[in-house]
Amino acid sequence: MDTVLLARWQFAITSVYHFFFVPLTLGLVWLVAGMHTAWVVTGRDVWKRLTKFWGRLFLINFAMGVATGIVMEFQFGMNWAEYSRFVGDVFGAPLAIEALLAFFLESTFLGLWVFGWDRLPKKVHLACIWVVAVGSNLSALWILIANSFMQQPVGYVLNNGRAEMRDFAALVFNPHVLVQFPHVITGSMALAGFFVLGISAWQIRRSPDEDNRDAFRRSFRIGAVYALVASLAVAAVGHSQAQHMVRVQPMKMAAAEALWESADPAPLSLFTWGNEPERRDVWAIKAPSLLSFLAYNRFHGEVKGIKNVQADYERRYGPGDYAPPIMWTYWTFRAMVGAGTLMVLLAAWAVLAVRRNRIDASPRLLALLVPAIALPYLAHSTGWIFTEIGRAPWIVFGLYRISDGVSKAVTAGELWLSLAGFTLLYAALMAVDVYLLAKYARAGVGGKGPAAGDHAAAARA
Repeated sequence: MDTVLLARWQFAITSVYHFFFVPLTLGLVWLVAGMHTAWVVTGRDVWKRLTKFWGRLFLINFAMGVATGIVMEFQFGMNWAEYSRFVGDVFGAPLAIEALLAFFLESTFLGLWVFGWDRLPKKVHLACIWVVAVGSNLSALWILIANSFMQQPVGYVLNNGRAEMRDFAALVFNPHVLVQFPHVITGSMALAGFFVLGISAWQIRRSPDEDNRDAFRRSFRIGAVYALVASLAVAAVGHSQAQHMVRVQPMKMAAAEALWESADPAPLSLFTWGNEPERRDVWAIKAPSLLSFLAYNRFHGEVKGIKNVQADYERRYGPGDYAPPIMWTYWTFRAMVGAGTLMVLLAAWAVLAVRRNRIDASPRLLALLVPAIALPYLAHSTGWIFTEIGRAPWIVFGLYRISDGVSKAVTAGELWLSLAGFTLLYAALMAVDVYLLAKYARAGVGGKGPAAGDHAAAARA
């Protein structure tokens, strides 16, 4: 294995590990802030106990996200030094703003919130968690601004073989940000909704304490509505993002559908077994005209195929293979969409149970919601794999190839060693995270056990 492939595997593994934690942080913080607000407004103790319970799980997840995210920053300057040299003048600005402004904002006020119980005035303490919520999502915004430059470079000028920023406003208001940021945020909310639903369902089924079960019926109701609205919103903004992709990254859409030749109207692939080297179908089931409808909101309109985009890119960029790995792109796209569809159906079922006041009388639903926590994680991971692999061979679309971005000073042996080390370390961190989440989730809000202690106990853990 050469250094390019090893460096790609290392960054893929660290980023996928990291993104297990990020969306739960982004989505759960709004629920914690809402429950805290309910306690301040109503004065009812149940909302305080729920705030502390879900806040404790949020804190554990937040700490793990920080620990896994730091490594990625170093990889830009080590494994991907050539990439950093090319794009650093552009890429560095949003990352610096994220660290100096948004991350410090959220981490500072999170500390005040964690240790401010019974020390700060109630409304000041409440304001802290809302600042954390805003700061967390601002962090995501600046990181996605940086990533969107890789997807659709804007506001730059090439000078001496390097990209230099020319228009900061163009970078911030990149059209890709306007479709990617809502998709990530609504997806994070959907994940948090299913996280709350799954744990609440487990407590409702297993807890012997009626007071504890009643508290989790409240969080179940909130999680059900939150999960359904967010899942539907993900589908809506994902549709807009796909239409944007048809315009700016037609090869990615063609690869997602294994569409070898341009078509008007274009069919949607339900299942395709293709011959990738020869770029042809072996066996396929397709829905006529549906891809054109998804691309243009009408049942006609040309969607470019892989062969046609390849020919166009050869004329524009010179000789080379401009198609991403078709199998990876095709199946990760379907895993993302499939998981999202199941999420909508399950969330709708949960809302129906809430509307009919049949939460306890739906044992199958409660049993399904516990493993269903994995669905949004699957959707997020496969969605990001699709987004990044589908851009290949570009690391900055149309400007800079992946193969040119790896540091010339890093050897295959060094990459093997660090790849093994990071994988094992992150596996250990994941095991610790799952253990802590399970430990505190099982304790409930009833009063005895780990969940009854102060947030500082979770911070020390």
